[in-house]
Amino acid sequence: MTKVTKEMTTRSLPGRGRQWRASANRARPVQVLRVAILLSYCSILCNYKAIEMPSHQTYGGSWKFLTFIDLVIQAIFFGICVLTDLSSLLTRGSGNQEQERQLKKLISLRDWMLAVLAFPVGVFVVAVFWIIYAYDREMIYPKLLDNFIPGWLNHGMHTTVLPFILIEMRTSHHQYPSRSSGLTAICTFSVGYILWVCWVHHVTGMWVYPFLEHIGPGARIIFFGSTTILMNFLYLLGEVLNNYIWDTQRSCAFGSAAIWQYELLKSRVQSYFDGIKADWLDSIRPQKGDFRKEINKWWNNLSNGQRTQVS
Repeated sequence: MTKVTKEMTTRSLPGRGRQWRASANRARPVQVLRVAILLSYCSILCNYKAIEMPSHQTYGGSWKFLTFIDLVIQAIFFGICVLTDLSSLLTRGSGNQEQERQLKKLISLRDWMLAVLAFPVGVFVVAVFWIIYAYDREMIYPKLLDNFIPGWLNHGMHTTVLPFILIEMRTSHHQYPSRSSGLTAICTFSVGYILWVCWVHHVTGMWVYPFLEHIGPGARIIFFGSTTILMNFLYLLGEVLNNYIWDTQRSCAFGSAAIWQYELLKSRVQSYFDGIKADWLDSIRPQKGDFRKEINKWWNNLSNGQRTQVS
């Protein structure tokens, strides 16, 4: 994290300078990681486009699949992240107000893309794909596709998206837009894609996803409405998760509560074992009166000669 980025972020996030100073030590590994993720997405896209699948030759090509659209979104997002890092390095120590203003706009675009597109669409693709795949893979990913798409490429499209976006969210703070504008944007994207799927069906007579062929019109309307609601929920989930990770007061409160619970539990356990130890010592320690009675009983049982010898 460069000086310019730290200063601008600290000004916009009062009270969080300590977090950003701590994260500055891992800025360079994060920048390298972003480049690696961007290259991996470029590799996945190139390999996917190189596959000669019949569905790629029909109307809409690859752009009718949400998985491909999500890959493009993730590649563009991490491309903006890398561009932001490069711009931050180039403007470090320059003192150019115009460059700092442009960098701030680039950071705002990066944050907006993560909030509105990268996180909700990426999590939606991973979650919905594997849920339907576990139920009946023929409904979304027929076995015929195994002849065209290798396993590593399938996981690159439908699995690694989630850990990559979570790593990005955990390593860098992202300022979310206002909730109304964010929800409006994700609703626009969802409705736009649904209309695009319906248009492809209108032109070709076939649905993009096989399971849509097996449900009635009413069920399709419910499904499309549910996907829009789920997209909105994932946007709110990303906002809550981002605030939870980067909220200093909440994190400190959680840490203090955890320490207090640990100390309380430790004290109770120590008191419990101290009580057991005290009870055990009391059980093996002879009572003062009983000890004297035993001595007197033993002395009385001795003969006069034995008493003389003991004395």
